[in-house]
Amino acid sequence: MLVAGAVEVLDGHWRPPGYSVPNAATYPHQWLWDSCFHAVVRAHTGEGDRAVEELRAVFAHQDDDGFVPHLTYWSDPAAAVDFWGRTATSCITQPPMYGHALAELARRGIDPPDDLVDAAHAGLAHLLDVRRAGGAGGVRIVHPWESGCDDSPRWDRWCPPAWTPEAWRARKGALVADLVAGRPDGFVVEPASFTALVAFNGRELAGLGRRPAADRRLAAAADELADVLTGRWDPAVGTWADVDPSGAVTSVVRTLDPLVASLVVDDVAQCTTALDQLVDTSAFGARFGPAGVHRGEAVRDPDRYWRGPSWPQLSYLLWLAGRRWDHPAAAVVAEGLVGGAVASGWGEYWNPDTGTTTGAAPQSWTGVAAVVAEWIGRQAERG
Repeated sequence: MLVAGAVEVLDGHWRPPGYSVPNAATYPHQWLWDSCFHAVVRAHTGEGDRAVEELRAVFAHQDDDGFVPHLTYWSDPAAAVDFWGRTATSCITQPPMYGHALAELARRGIDPPDDLVDAAHAGLAHLLDVRRAGGAGGVRIVHPWESGCDDSPRWDRWCPPAWTPEAWRARKGALVADLVAGRPDGFVVEPASFTALVAFNGRELAGLGRRPAADRRLAAAADELADVLTGRWDPAVGTWADVDPSGAVTSVVRTLDPLVASLVVDDVAQCTTALDQLVDTSAFGARFGPAGVHRGEAVRDPDRYWRGPSWPQLSYLLWLAGRRWDHPAAAVVAEGLVGGAVASGWGEYWNPDTGTTTGAAPQSWTGVAAVVAEWIGRQAERG
């Protein structure tokens, strides 16, 4: 049932030259990390050809230096030229989930094409070469949209004197204008989440073993990033810190996204503490998947965009982390993700306690619930 539902949503959102829009009304273009999750779902539903097509569309406008834009305007390349300062795409990126997507293709018996492997290597090399240079060891982002967690409370310091949806919307637009004008210093931070996802995707891509020299470099860089994150653990609040390029802490607000560091950090105590919070109903634990903001944070709002709802793609990543550590959170998060996808009608995100959504629905990336449901079924068969 879930597999059929996921395929129905993806097929209903399929557009030329070969990708699924996240939502036909709210998100009618192609987004980078959305498409990578779509490819993961396609790989698990036996549609390898469409998974490959989607990833090829991700890299179709990759810059010569490896940069991969986060947004592509296939249907109207001139739609946002004035905003982004370039035709057809944005001038910022997003978490490079293409390393994991290609690894999932291989795990499902689908041979990743050479051009996609090369493009993924170039994309990760760009992040490692450009976004680590002159910083504190992590991978920096230059706009909150690059994190994927657009309105996270971790960015509130960049919205003085106080965060409001209206003020933050205006601020995000101004930050893009600064980038287009060649002023990239308005927002510069090394988030724990983005750094972790670069390391995770580097390990996944290196694991394919297709480019030995480049693979060794990726694996070594991933280990370095994991070590950097280990040093950014804050035991007082039980999370990994974001820092600026000087290494000064910018935020330790307890949001869900930095806990994806448990995908790559090797410190048992840190990762166990992080994953324990996913099953603790006084922390992030909830019936329909982990909450986006810790219940102890005053800014938490379970229905507001990136201020507290449960997000399916983060649940998926933390399910992977739980499996990595053989932690009970894997089963709890999996059940919550499946339940939330059903209760919300394939919502973009949902209230972690009720399953109701105030986001777009149906949303294509919520199809990751079908991948998780497959795993739940295998676990039940094994008893």
